[in-house]
Amino acid sequence: MRDLAEREGGCCSFFTFTVTPGGDLIGLDIGVDQEHAAVLEALAARASTARGRR
Repeated sequence: MRDLAEREGGCCSFFTFTVTPGGDLIGLDIGVDQEHAAVLEALAARASTARGRR
């Protein structure tokens, strides 16, 4: 997860990624500045839609 977050940060430097290990799950918090909030919201909406298709 950390490797993926690092590669994504190199690609899209306006994202910040925080990986939090714990038990059976790994948390991944993604943040952006206000200028890029719409980009993050659009990605979250796409992920939610994709999750519903399973």
